[in-house]
Amino acid sequence: MSTKVGNKERSSESSNIVAQGGTVAGMTLFSRITGLIRDMAFSFFFGATDSADAFFVAFRIPNFFRRLFAEGAFIQAVVPVLAEYRSKEKPDFQEFVAAILGGLLALLFPIILAGVFFSSAFVMVFAPGFWHDEVRFGLTRDMLRITFPYLGFISLTALSAAILNSHNRYALPALTPVLLNLVLISAVLFASDSFANPVHALAWAVLVAGAIQFVFQLPLLHQLGFIVRPRLDFGHAGVKKVRNLLGPGIFAASVNQINSLIDTILASTLVAGSISWLYYSDRLFELPIGILAVALGTVLLPNLSRLRTLDKRHEFSELLDWGLRVGWIFGLPAAAAIYFLAFPLISTTFYRGAMTTFDVEMATLSLQAFAIGLPGFVFAKILAPGYFAMQNTKTPFRFALISVATNILINLSLFSWLGHVGLALGTAAAGWVNAILLFRGLIKDNLYTPKRNTFYTALRTFFGAVLMIIFLVIFTPNNETWLISNESERFTLMTFLVFGGVLVYFLALFLFGERIRRLMLRI
Repeated sequence: MSTKVGNKERSSESSNIVAQGGTVAGMTLFSRITGLIRDMAFSFFFGATDSADAFFVAFRIPNFFRRLFAEGAFIQAVVPVLAEYRSKEKPDFQEFVAAILGGLLALLFPIILAGVFFSSAFVMVFAPGFWHDEVRFGLTRDMLRITFPYLGFISLTALSAAILNSHNRYALPALTPVLLNLVLISAVLFASDSFANPVHALAWAVLVAGAIQFVFQLPLLHQLGFIVRPRLDFGHAGVKKVRNLLGPGIFAASVNQINSLIDTILASTLVAGSISWLYYSDRLFELPIGILAVALGTVLLPNLSRLRTLDKRHEFSELLDWGLRVGWIFGLPAAAAIYFLAFPLISTTFYRGAMTTFDVEMATLSLQAFAIGLPGFVFAKILAPGYFAMQNTKTPFRFALISVATNILINLSLFSWLGHVGLALGTAAAGWVNAILLFRGLIKDNLYTPKRNTFYTALRTFFGAVLMIIFLVIFTPNNETWLISNESERFTLMTFLVFGGVLVYFLALFLFGERIRRLMLRI
């Protein structure tokens, strides 16, 4: 295929980004629902026990490196370069894929070996508070040896997803995380009794799920012609470009994971259950971020990269502005709803089995603290692709340093007397600091020019959220009602509050003059 033909095909790919984002959001919603079911199973069988704390750390460590080297910095560095190679002939694209695949494997192999053979050292670094707790330390160490190779499979999955996304194939990569949830749910229900310690079933399930997720991508990759043999070629021009972007990008793209790691380290020194309380509240906090912000980031980065390649500065700014309007319309009410419905959400989702009333109360407090920072995290996910698309990782790297420093300072100031809640507050503050710095930087670099309509959208969403809060305050039963109600009653009440709140909010937006149809955008 000639370059000329390739450019013609790509010029026809100017597409409705709302449809792309809707596809990713829909698949991600399905993934998050299965994730909630997975976490409900965890809370029922393991609650906030020593076993739960141990597994969450053993799962978080490879996930931290996954976000650091795969889905985070690595993919943020690869996607803009993929956009460049799409403007070339297919053999050039395949050659780049082979070289970047070889480089990724060379990077991951020693890390995985270190994780398996030096698992005790990793536990000491990531959960130093476990050192004097023989049960939690031993469990975490043993499970980490099993879960760490998951990093290899999920990193290959992330690279495959980036290639598919660069060819406007969004549905399959967004659906893939469902497989992890299904495997873990199956392990809890059907395999846990086969182990002396049931929680070990989860560790093996993580490893199996990683392999399944990678294999799931292969047929579509084969169809597109991108099943290639990995090749070590550090001199390849594309690999050099990725390597230059990767250094500062590792920190910049993974600031949320670094902050989460800091929380885990400090939480390991607190009372047993603190890590689990943070985990359960974080799962609900991450729900709107996963559905909204991750979906937006997924479609924004390749499209912004394409606009940069075509030197369409005005459209670049328009696309960022569109992302921020969507972030205001959906992110602000989500944060308000999670804050005011924290106790009902935790009790409806997790209050059963081994989960106690005290666990519900503790997880509620950290969820409310997380909710304060939710809009900041949403905006950061929208704004960061503006830098990465311009192949600028140094500026967000500086902002990430400031964000992490903020988190550390607040954590150290608060965790000794507010416990796990202080850690959540530090994370929330760090999210806002990162978002504000990213926003100011894009304006300063003339990459984004705010529109007056976006300001009015922010005002309308604020007043709409206020009316929604009034509805929730009036109709939400007291905490005791949620604890004494059965499963069906809690679910019915929650459904009424969620749908009622959504109806009030969007009716208010309409009355204030905000029209959702204006979000339709083709680029």
